[in-house]
Formats: sequence, C-alpha cells, structure tokens
Amino acid sequence: MMVKRKRTTTRTVAAVALLASVTLLGNAGVAATRPDSGQSAGAAPESPFDPIDPQHWQDQQDMTWADYHHVPGTDWANPDRQPTKQKLRIAVVAVDFPDQPFVMTEPKKSDDFGNPQIDPVKRDQIAQFYADFYGKPSTLNHEHTVNEYWMEQTNGRIGVEFVPVGEYRAPRPSYEYGLNDIGQEKAGCPSGHTCDGTIEHDVDPMWKKDVGDEKFDRVLRVYAGYDETSVWQEFGPMKFQTKDDVPDEWGPPDPALPNAVRSRYTDFTSWKAGSQLWGNSGIRQGESSGTITHEISHTFDIGDNNNNPYAEPYHRAGTGPFDLMDRGSFNGPGGPHMRWVVPATQGAAMPAGQTVRTKTKLGFVDDGQILHLSKDALRTSGLAVFDVKARSAKPGKGDILGVQVDFGTDRTPACDIGKDPLCSGPGFTDYTIETVQRIGADSFTPDHGVMLTKNKPFGDEDDSCGYLCFSWMIDANPQDIHKVDYYEPNGTPVMRSIGDYRQLNDGLFHAGTHSGSAYEYVDQANRLHFYVVGKHMDAGGELVYTVAVQSLDGAGASRHGVALSRGKEAGAGKGMGTCRFGLTNTGRYRDDGAQPADTRASLHSDVYRLTADVKGDGWRASLPNELATARFAGGAGVDVAVAAAGGASRTGQVTLTATSVSDPSRSATSTCTVTR
Repeated sequence: MMVKRKRTTTRTVAAVALLASVTLLGNAGVAATRPDSGQSAGAAPESPFDPIDPQHWQDQQDMTWADYHHVPGTDWANPDRQPTKQKLRIAVVAVDFPDQPFVMTEPKKSDDFGNPQIDPVKRDQIAQFYADFYGKPSTLNHEHTVNEYWMEQTNGRIGVEFVPVGEYRAPRPSYEYGLNDIGQEKAGCPSGHTCDGTIEHDVDPMWKKDVGDEKFDRVLRVYAGYDETSVWQEFGPMKFQTKDDVPDEWGPPDPALPNAVRSRYTDFTSWKAGSQLWGNSGIRQGESSGTITHEISHTFDIGDNNNNPYAEPYHRAGTGPFDLMDRGSFNGPGGPHMRWVVPATQGAAMPAGQTVRTKTKLGFVDDGQILHLSKDALRTSGLAVFDVKARSAKPGKGDILGVQVDFGTDRTPACDIGKDPLCSGPGFTDYTIETVQRIGADSFTPDHGVMLTKNKPFGDEDDSCGYLCFSWMIDANPQDIHKVDYYEPNGTPVMRSIGDYRQLNDGLFHAGTHSGSAYEYVDQANRLHFYVVGKHMDAGGELVYTVAVQSLDGAGASRHGVALSRGKEAGAGKGMGTCRFGLTNTGRYRDDGAQPADTRASLHSDVYRLTADVKGDGWRASLPNELATARFAGGAGVDVAVAAAGGASRTGQVTLTATSVSDPSRSATSTCTVTR
C-alpha cells in the first residue's frame, strides 16, 4: 500500500493495511478544525502561496444556527409551494403513559433531563404542537421544516404535510414498552410488570377508530419522553462514572433492581435513560427525536447505512456526516450530544442531504443531471472531465449534480471486517462523485468538498461492511482524527472510536495543494484514477468542482499534446507575485463511440500534471494547483507563486513543466524571468 502525502501521519496499522490497493495524492498535513461555511468555500486566496481550496472542517459540537446558509434562489420552506410529484400526508398521533406525561406539558426545564426548553403547552394541544413544529416555519424551528428538507432535496418533487390526529394514553407504563429493545431483552423490568409492550399494538386501534376511513401515507407516533438513542450516553456514561454510581433518582421504581441497565450499544446507562423507547422507522419517535426526516425516507424503500461505533470489533462508518441514511441524520447545532433537547432544535434538527445514489434510486433527480460513465468505456474513450454542482443547489439547465462510474466486480483485495475497521468488504460496483457545499440541508455537514463514494447495486444492502451498508465514502484523510468524544465525570477524556461517524469529518477531497486534504485518488485494483482539478463559485453563489476520471488501462484513440507560452510575471517586484503561463492542449480528439452520446462532451479535454522550480538565490516558487485541464485545441492559464527573500538575487528564473496524464510522453516546458 502506498499513501502519497506530504507530512501526513497514518496513525493506525489498519489504515495502512486497508489502503494497499489505493493511492491518495495531494496535500498535506492534518486538516484544520476552523469554521467553514458555504460562503468561505469560494473565498479567494489572499496570497498567491495560499491554498486555493483549504480544508477548514468544523466539528459538529461547535456549530450553531448561525452556520445555516440558504440555498441561493430558492424558498423551499414556503408552505404555499406544492410538490410536483407527491405530498406525503403524515398523521401525528401523540402518545403518553400513566407514568410519563408529555415533556412539553411540564414546566420549563423541570424534568430530570432538564426539559422542556420552552414554556409548556396543554396536553390537548400536543399533536398540533408537533405537527406545526415539523411542518410550519416558525421562530421555534428557526424557520426550517421537514417539508422544506424534502422539497429541497427532491427539487420540489416531494412535500410533507403533518396532520394532527390527537393525544392518546397508552394503558401501560412507559418502561413496559421501552425495556425490550435490542440488547436489553427486558433486563431491568420491575417486579410485577411484563416489559413486552408495543405502542403500535396498544394505541393504534384507538386513533384508527377516531379517524375512520381517513387515509395517510405514514403515521408518526410521537411518544411522551425521550428517544433512547438521544439520552443513553448523555445520561449514562457521560453523567455517571460507573453503573454503581447511578443514584436512586435515576433508577427504577423497584428498589430490588440496580439503577443501571444495558443499552443497545453498551453494558450500562442509567435506568431512566435506558427504559425510554427506541425510535424506529415505523415511524415511532420520542419528543427529543429530530430524525423524523430520516425515518420518512424509509417510505421510499431504502435502508440504513450506519454502523455501531461503540462496540468491538469496530467498523468504520459508511458515509457518516454527509448522508441522511447514515449518522448525518444527527446533524444540527451542537452535534450528536445535543439530541436530548425537547423540542429538538439542536442535534439532529437538520440532517445531511441525500447522496447521489439515494436520489438516483428514488427518482429524485433527472437522469440528465447524472453523468453515467464506465471503466471499460473510459479505457477506449480516454479520460472524462466534468463540472459537478453542489448537490443541495437548485439545478439549472445543463447542470451535473453527480457522476456515476461503473466498474463491475469490485477487485479490491479481500480484507477481514472482524479485524480491520477500515475494511469495506465486497459487493461494490460503482463510484459516485458529488459536490458538498454547506448550504441548505448540508449546512451542518462539517466541510465542503468532493465526496467520492463506492456503492453497491440498488438491490444490495447487505452487511458486508460488518453492518447493513450500501455506500462507502472514500476518506481523503483515513488516519484517526484524534478528537475527544466526551469527558467522563472524573475528567478522563474518551476519544472517538475509529468507528465514530465523525472520523469522516475531514474525508472530503479538495482542489489544489496544501489544502489539508487530497486532490487525487487511485484505485489500483479497480483500475481508476480520480482527479479534483479545480473549483469555482457560479454566478448564483453555488459551488462547482471540476473533476476528472481516467482508466488506468487505456487512454483512448485521441492524440495528446501540450504547449506552454513563456511566463509573464505579475507582482514579483513587490516581493511576492505570480508567473502566469498559457497552457494549450495541442492534441486532437477522436470519438471512438465507446461512451453514450450524452456523455461525450466530457471527453473533449485532457488533464496535465504540473511541476515548477526556480533558480536564483533567495527565490522560492510553489504551485497552488499541480493539475490543469484544457479542451482539445483550447487553453488554460497556469499560475506559479513566486517570492523573493530580503537578500535574494535581483532576478530568478521559474521553470514550469506540464505533462499529459493521458500520455506522459507528451510534455512541455517554459520559463519565466522574475525581477525584484
């Protein structure tokens, strides 16, 4: 295995083992954790030596609502807008219990978990409250709704309407419904009780009798209390050092039982947290749950793509914070440890956008907006170069929102998912390429950049990754991110496991050198080479990356060539500036007909690898981008950053070499004289 990087440290043996058949090329260095946004993604460098696309990923716990950025030219939250394909009618059925009133009916911050965060509402208004919270823009939900998400991500095809049905009292205590989750199997059930209840069985007949023949596409059962997934950690090992430290007030009503109980993922949480119901795709959700959007997605016959990051053997997340179907469903201000808030206005309040695979499978994108390529056709047609627009942007005429590259059978060397956490397992058949910009639903993803993902066929969502998975994002920074997950009560830091979805926070590819990420990826086993050639903001403020993909087994029938004009200096006399060269593609395109007609426009270019050096005492030179592209018979400008130290010689000479990646025997060299 070979990871070609400058100053990059690989911190796990597993990372070295897994990447035996791939190469990451590019920059440099551990990614920075500085605030990023949809706007900063397009900011121009202040110095010619600055990275053109620096990776300043932002950790989820540091995000606030100020990090939201509107999708330019849209008003998806407008409730008057109607979907073009389907409006889902979702019944809101509110369910409380003899021992657990609705949190939202309690005095502000009065319950053991510190909720609700706002003044209470009356019990007979709960169903309407949550229908409005999920479906109507307001100050409380920061003007963002579940309907907005679906309208945005489907480009107006799918909308959501929440219809309040009413409030219903379950006949049994809440813990009789909650202590039968995966991993619990009724452990902690108080004496004299049978913890085998389901609210669907007990409550559905009540509301169905009331609504009669009225039809709904889905039913959202909002149950009083908490979704266990949002509290088991925060009110378990994060609050109590050991299971023996859980006090009686967090324990069961049966004094003979311990105050701790098993949870789905670990051997202990407080009984009060562990006895909460676990939400499901039914749709059954607690008052703390913000993952309603994620659960609605199962309406369209797509599964989950998430792992268990808490138990060994660890398995790396599939698509992590960049995917609604993974733990990107937890995105929102404050991140995953702020999902206990009622109502859910923090973590999980705004999930990540949908991936190209999801949108394609579910028919949420026009076929013309996806560029379809294949490894075999690239071998005879030559490389493809294309612009990919931000996936959450509103597409315009001719815009490409994603690229699919079929490669057939995955020939990645076999690995052991039981021993190697970075092992994806077999079964993948294509790559997808998409641009992530922190706008709209992607505002609370940690970074902007190019997302490169290996995918399975639509009908295959098995557990080859060690869990049910269908997409495996290529991590541009596969080393351990080395960030603290939380601190134990005694102050001991608990690091994020290698399976934590936030390990992918720095995983997007970026353009140019010294970005903190990589700009190339080579899959030797599947014979493909990917390049992130450049980026720009379009006139509407939407991020666009120029990307190329090449077969390693053939360059096609086109003739390749390159020429460079003599460089012209600008600003070097002031101590720092550039030499600009004109690059011309002197090759000649030949269409061999291997690719479909609608993809051939992407075949009319070549990509060039650039190198530069400088002669002259005290002078230095650097390439902000070591790649360039130009159409056949077309050209492009190439800048080399130059600077002179205080005692530098009066002149220096910069030499630039450009080499075709399609035919490395074709290269050109030119010079530029710089003067202090």
